[in-house]
Amino acid sequence: MWRLSDPTAFAALRASRHRVRRGPLSVTWVANPVDEPPRVAYAIGRRVGGAVERNRVRRRLRSVMAELDPAPGRYLIRVAPPGSELPFPDLKALVSNALLALPTLDDAPAESLGR
Repeated sequence: MWRLSDPTAFAALRASRHRVRRGPLSVTWVANPVDEPPRVAYAIGRRVGGAVERNRVRRRLRSVMAELDPAPGRYLIRVAPPGSELPFPDLKALVSNALLALPTLDDAPAESLGR
């Protein structure tokens, strides 16, 4: 799993229609036709808590994503304030449910693949 830092990737995520919200989590996805591992970015605002709390939530989300091994693509995971209070199994269940609700690479329209 790689970090997402390319400005064009964030622009594609902003324009993406593949969004799923589950409780305090929101997952946005863009297909990536290139054979590379998934790229993930996390958006955890200050309303979630101080730097220590936000970093703890980010570490937990990284662990969840590593365990779930999502399909190739680019992901943006946003967390609202109640997300920091979730126990790890609940957080994992929400992320898993959101990932399952996203379309697969085969279901994605050609324009979202950059073709």
